[in-house]
Amino acid sequence: MTVRLTWAQPEDLVGHELRQAALDGRDASGVERRWYAAGGSPAPERAGASAAPAPPGLRALAGQLLDELALLENPSADDEPTELAAIRDACPRWPARPDGPVPLGPARLHAAWLGRAAGCLLGKPVEKLPLEGIRALARATGNWPLDTWFTDRGLPGELAAAYPWNRRSAATSLAGNIDGMPEDDDLNYPLLALLLYRRHGRGFTTGDVARLWLDELPAGRVFTAERLAYRNLLAGLEPPDTARYRNPFREWIGAQIRADVHGWTHPGDPGGAAGQAHRDAVLSHTANGVYGAMFTAAALAEAAGGESDVHGCLAAGLRVVPPRSRYARAVRLGIAAAREEEGFDTVVDRLHAVYAATHHWVHVLPNAALLAAALTRADGDFGRSVCLAVSGGWDTDSNGATAGSLAGLLAGRPDALPERWTAPLKNRLATSVAGFDGIGFDSLAALTHQEVHRP
Repeated sequence: MTVRLTWAQPEDLVGHELRQAALDGRDASGVERRWYAAGGSPAPERAGASAAPAPPGLRALAGQLLDELALLENPSADDEPTELAAIRDACPRWPARPDGPVPLGPARLHAAWLGRAAGCLLGKPVEKLPLEGIRALARATGNWPLDTWFTDRGLPGELAAAYPWNRRSAATSLAGNIDGMPEDDDLNYPLLALLLYRRHGRGFTTGDVARLWLDELPAGRVFTAERLAYRNLLAGLEPPDTARYRNPFREWIGAQIRADVHGWTHPGDPGGAAGQAHRDAVLSHTANGVYGAMFTAAALAEAAGGESDVHGCLAAGLRVVPPRSRYARAVRLGIAAAREEEGFDTVVDRLHAVYAATHHWVHVLPNAALLAAALTRADGDFGRSVCLAVSGGWDTDSNGATAGSLAGLLAGRPDALPERWTAPLKNRLATSVAGFDGIGFDSLAALTHQEVHRP
């Protein structure tokens, strides 16, 4: 039996790197011609690996071309630095630290954990489905505009065949079978971040993050950029080279889904939260991929402070992102579309017209635009925040999770979240992160609260 490891084979990475080169403005035309002339294929559109392994000669060429692509001059580099000092220099309104401690109770953190879980769970069954499939499935079951959990009750057979649910998630995330929060990387990473703080405090290093992954994170639970960073660690590379070497996913969404605890533990301190998220993100990401983590951490820190509405939180997030970067442009586009278009389907169609043809569905930029649009239009309402984020497609569970985290913080306490979103979670989280399987969200909130006040 052939093992086709996803998100790692050189022949499957070249097409993704060619696409990233085009987005950067790097001239990869010569490499592209050589790749296709030799019999190379484009990157798989939605899967992590092509159907069959490449012959040895083509695989060797793929590795060589990946190295050549890494050497091409990047015209976006000046506007999109990765080093924290350069990012801060590029941000004219970097948030100042608060004058003193900002109070944050465990109830607000409990709502954040619940919100992240509920939003993630809502998006799980339709992850990887195209936008038209999500809309068709929801409409056929009377759930459009999206307002509750997806269901297969009453779903016509032809639609079920045309748009099959995510096979790994359908058994635990449809309305009729939810029984607690199932495992998901969007929850595993906050658990790891909590472990990171408990072991190393706020002075953790990127190396500490790397060692934590190797100690506590099963290799089969990492994907895209994280999988390649993990591979690079095992090959002996050190951060930040782990993010750069043969890693075409370095500007995808992975670092953005790891940022919540950095924000939750820095109430009222978006700049401090962004700095912590940066140290985590550069293990696996660069530039816009890193900005996703910093933006999210800063927005959540602003929400945790309890003094801003959702629009103030998005503005705080933008203050830690270089304003000339593509990430900042994506967030601004999402906010503008949400304010200018009449219906949210029209907002989503506008964003897909900009990004769908050029960006993979897990790339951070389209997802950042959609997240900003959903949060803007929902105006702090929890149910609308997660439903709008998921209804826009792309990385549905990740966007639902981040939207739910922020909206949960803004709600302020668990009982402010509608019971229909929290009751099915049964205060139970499944995970492969050791020591946390079956833990309750109230317990996670208490553990997180301890880290808020740790020096």
